[in-house]
Amino acid sequence: MLSKAKIRLIQSLQYKKFRKAHALFVVEGLKSIQEFIHAGWEIDTLYTTEIAFAKLNKIPQNIKLSEVSELEIRKISFLQNPQGMLALIRIPETQNMVYENLRGRYSLALDRIQDPGNMGTIIRTAEWFGIQNIICSEDCVDIYNPKVVQASMGSLARINISYKDLLPFFEKIELPIYGALLDGESIYHTQFATEGIVLMGNEGNGIHDSLMNKIDYGVTIPNFGSAESLNVAVATTVFCSEIARKKING
Repeated sequence: MLSKAKIRLIQSLQYKKFRKAHALFVVEGLKSIQEFIHAGWEIDTLYTTEIAFAKLNKIPQNIKLSEVSELEIRKISFLQNPQGMLALIRIPETQNMVYENLRGRYSLALDRIQDPGNMGTIIRTAEWFGIQNIICSEDCVDIYNPKVVQASMGSLARINISYKDLLPFFEKIELPIYGALLDGESIYHTQFATEGIVLMGNEGNGIHDSLMNKIDYGVTIPNFGSAESLNVAVATTVFCSEIARKKING
């Protein structure tokens, strides 16, 4: 049986300050949890109902298992429809983004992305298109927010993500920076280099003024209808897809 103190601790992890204090975050659902296990993340405790446990494949013996009731899983779940399995996972120590790892490929830079669903979708999109690195501004939503984790569908386990002050970061790197702008060159006419950074801006305000002069190439996704704008996660998908297409076509 889960103690009231343990339930309070798990519930508190929906807030960034408690995730930081305990160095823990929550992952729910069999598939997502298995993604983190296979990727070698440190599992603190795995809570599972009897029914969900039966679906588990072989897991490492060092993982602490705790069987809970359906009522208890509902108390600690952040989902409207709990999936019977919840893991507390250790937040790894912050690692510096190694510049050499950015060479010869494309990476994403995110400026003030606030919506957890957008962030999770961007992470999932990045993995789909083989993008290994995401650099977030320090005021982006926390990637360990439960809604980000859920939306990433396990991709968070395999993408290198760091938080940085983007201005000094851009001043140090020697890679072309492509900024998503409303008045840039059409993405379908842009000649993307063999390596670079794609900078995506805030959902409502776009890229911060302080970063504009660091952009080497302003790029826009032309509209063929009357919609005012694209969701930032959708726009990121278009950028990733177009870069991948041009890479394939040489």
